[in-house]
Amino acid sequence: MLRTVIIDDEAHMRQTLENLVHQYCPNVEVVAKADGVESGELAIRRTHPDLALLDIRMEDGTGFDLLKKLDPIDFKVIFITAYDEFAIRAFRFSALDYLLKPVDPDELIDAVRKADATFQGDNTAGCPQRTPEAAG
Repeated sequence: MLRTVIIDDEAHMRQTLENLVHQYCPNVEVVAKADGVESGELAIRRTHPDLALLDIRMEDGTGFDLLKKLDPIDFKVIFITAYDEFAIRAFRFSALDYLLKPVDPDELIDAVRKADATFQGDNTAGCPQRTPEAAG
């Protein structure tokens, strides 16, 4: 199982991401959800996740602020945000992927597959190839 934390200041987005992960990525376990930098830091230190689905702009800071507090970063990061202007900075933090809101399920599947591949040694363990709608 790919242990995952979801960090976003919007409650409906945290729930949407959790629902998408449960629906399309059966090898992913959501171990914590947090609503900002401080609660995200606590969740990561408490659960030691493999993956973080991380928003960039939150009420108490940015996803970058959070990552600066966690050195070394021993988990994979997928940024999920409404702001496309932070992509280059995100990849400087070794982001595995950068998804724009609203999240396309197929893009989330692809991103989670990348994360899972780093742990499993292949690219299919965590999620199916595509959503049934996109495959058919």
